[in-house]
Amino acid sequence: MKDTFFSYIQQLQDTITSKLEEVDGKARFKEDLWERSEGGGGRTRVIENGNVFEKGGVNISGVHGELPKSMQAYFGVEDADFYACGLSLVLHPKNPMVPTVHANWRYFEMYDKKGNIVDQWFGGGQDLTPYYLFDEDALHFHTVCKEACDKHHPDFYTTYKARCDEYFWNTHRNEARGVGGLFFDYCKANEEMKMTDWYNFVTEVGNSFLNSYVPIAEKRKDLPYNKAQRDWQEIRRGRYVEFNLVHDKGTLFGLKTNGRIESILMSLPPHVQWRYDHQPEKGSKEERLLKVLKAPKTWV
Repeated sequence: MKDTFFSYIQQLQDTITSKLEEVDGKARFKEDLWERSEGGGGRTRVIENGNVFEKGGVNISGVHGELPKSMQAYFGVEDADFYACGLSLVLHPKNPMVPTVHANWRYFEMYDKKGNIVDQWFGGGQDLTPYYLFDEDALHFHTVCKEACDKHHPDFYTTYKARCDEYFWNTHRNEARGVGGLFFDYCKANEEMKMTDWYNFVTEVGNSFLNSYVPIAEKRKDLPYNKAQRDWQEIRRGRYVEFNLVHDKGTLFGLKTNGRIESILMSLPPHVQWRYDHQPEKGSKEERLLKVLKAPKTWV
């Protein structure tokens, strides 16, 4: 399964980066191959200073070795080895009318010291973080997510949408990071779903990504904006950074397994502001966004 999924994310990375370069029309992805001393490596691709994307990354990795003690304690195991592979992407557009987007699809195996698989699962999802909320954009994003889920189980969208709202929650701010999407983890074989079924589901979601996001980016990328709106975007980006460094499990896993720092922190935006006790004007579009982030909506 690990070879099949790694081959898939290699192809998906090519598909996504090619389309995003087309959307941007100027910038190209810079590729960086890296190796991890403990085992494995990855292929990082970063785009910067484009017409549409101020900064973005579409990264794949496949790493293996002894599971660090801190992660053994987390999983409740001893003397375990692991293999993990996945594709992770974050796009920070230049225009504040275009939302930031994040996606990740991953596969994990755990072994005993004889090399036997003792556990395996899939995880992933995709979520949208707007700075100015266009309801039809959130509706489109969630509709594509739901269509992908419905092909595999009638309850998947409702379940994984709720988990996304719960996971991407900035607890210390008491607000969502964005308008959600899907989040699923520890997708293991059971009576209803074999590992091949989970593979088909995760790849269905991965294949749906471009359709969920590109139409939004193309619709909003040329809208006019002013400095105040750009400032708001950078202030909200600060909340994005806070979530990734304080709460995000993927970031923390990478740091605890001696992952490549440049790739792990690729998700952070290039220009950010933290203003003391900043409050939007009453009745403004900025205030409306915050109200939605305080109470996640049912979009479809």
